[in-house]
Amino acid sequence: MSSVEGLHEVRSAIATACRDCGRAPGEVTLVAVSKTFPADDIAPVIEAGQRVFGENRVQESRDKWPALRAAHPEVELHLIGPLQSNKAREAVALFDAIHTVDRPRIAAALAEEMARAGRTLQLFVQVNTGAEPQKAGVLPEAADAFIAECRDRYGLAVAGLMCIPPAADVPDPHFALLAKIAARNDLKGLSMGMSADFAAAIRQGATHIRVGSAIFGHRSKTKEA
Repeated sequence: MSSVEGLHEVRSAIATACRDCGRAPGEVTLVAVSKTFPADDIAPVIEAGQRVFGENRVQESRDKWPALRAAHPEVELHLIGPLQSNKAREAVALFDAIHTVDRPRIAAALAEEMARAGRTLQLFVQVNTGAEPQKAGVLPEAADAFIAECRDRYGLAVAGLMCIPPAADVPDPHFALLAKIAARNDLKGLSMGMSADFAAAIRQGATHIRVGSAIFGHRSKTKEA
């Protein structure tokens, strides 16, 4: 199956999931996760009408996206992987949204660089809903204080929250927890759900779903390297 066929299938599945829970498909933004795939694989998906893409690494994005965006200036680029504070300047220049704000140093660096560059990015706080020690994200019990710190100390307009549930868990409780934290902090954005579980995320109120393999196919070992 081609990436364009995969895109059409995902769009159809989004529409079905939304209909099943009484939501409009327009409420859900599809972030096509193009990490590790070259520009030649991404261009047909853009030409098929996809406008929002997700990448994991600043350096990879810097290498392949400037030419794509010059040809398609309407495309949005979202950073969905971890960000180091020393990459904040490049990230602010490259991306339109960052889904992985999870510590004060990153919040401070982004605030400084957005002010310097005169840009305002969509920012999502990453919450480690499964409290996994190997995974990034603020713990659920610390999320309210960190959101307040982002707003009050660093002047950031937080757009929403992001999570990646533990692979072995049923995802619905994690999505429900993220939605609960968002609601009590008056946040509308919920970046949650990937290829295997985005229908569940839509049921729980996702506004952004991050889908890669269902569109582009599985990454080979060469691409993973």
